[in-house]
Amino acid sequence: MPTHATASTAPADVLGRPLRDLRISLTDRCNFRCTYCMPRHLFGSAHEFLPRREILSFEEIERLTRLFAQLGVRKLRLTGGEPLLRRDIETLIARLAAIPGIEDIALTTNGALLDRDRARALADAGVTRITVSLDAIDDATFRRINDVGFPVDRVLAAIDNARAAGLTPVKVNAVVQRGLNDDQIVPLAGHFRGSGCIPRFIEYMDVGTSNGWRFEDVVPAREIVERIGERWPLLPLPANYPGETANRWRYADGAGEIGVIASVTQPFCGGCTRARLSAEGKLFTCLFGGHGHDLRQLLRDGADDDAVAETLAGIWGRRRDRYSEERTAESAARRGKAEMSYIGG
Repeated sequence: MPTHATASTAPADVLGRPLRDLRISLTDRCNFRCTYCMPRHLFGSAHEFLPRREILSFEEIERLTRLFAQLGVRKLRLTGGEPLLRRDIETLIARLAAIPGIEDIALTTNGALLDRDRARALADAGVTRITVSLDAIDDATFRRINDVGFPVDRVLAAIDNARAAGLTPVKVNAVVQRGLNDDQIVPLAGHFRGSGCIPRFIEYMDVGTSNGWRFEDVVPAREIVERIGERWPLLPLPANYPGETANRWRYADGAGEIGVIASVTQPFCGGCTRARLSAEGKLFTCLFGGHGHDLRQLLRDGADDDAVAETLAGIWGRRRDRYSEERTAESAARRGKAEMSYIGG
């Protein structure tokens, strides 16, 4: 039987950042082919996804999460690919929710599989918050981006299902690209004003190497706020917690709030407390990382809990990532990075 890890917290990394958040990719598969994430020309019918034997089992995910919790992790985010493609995900969530120290479990989804019963089952299992991706409120634009012809109204229904299940406030993420969907900034904000949902506008990032990212395609957060603020005046809000990724703004008339995630123009590496676990068990210490640490092999080779915890603490203690603060056009173009669908966003 494995022993219990004796460490209670991981050391801060080289830059003094603690470990508090773990993002777990449950699958590298997705039912969308969004152009900025899984472009069809690279993720078509011939693309080989991870075979089931190479993906972490629920038992392996639970074990790693328990050790991460002993090292200071308090918040989990389940991602993919599309996490709702993972069979019996509710069973895993219930196991993760029972781990001492875990205080919050969020899930990011495209909403395609989030019907009313599924939303309720996720809430009952232990999900506390849901983020739904929606890059346009215009149906033709949204279909063009997701590249599978999926309609906007079904994503809006998924958002309503999450709200009915009590998974509130629902956050709605939109990746903004100049010339593709930047005309949707104000319409998206307007649609969710007064709804209790929080739209979050994300600067187009150079995650991976397959999406053809260019600086000139980025719509800066400042411009996003200005566009919305010209229509509905905005006032800044403080962060909900240290290291929050989104800058928050509220409508002056009280009709809710928006968020902007500005990792390109306003990097927040200095407050990053997030580790990322890929579906096959690679640990990444940066969203833009090109190299992951193989935890699956460690588990399957029979390492006990103390050895695994020591490995996790060592990886975090050596961490010095601050890619967004160091990014240049040249480094973004030449650096090998894990794809968004693999690392989990």
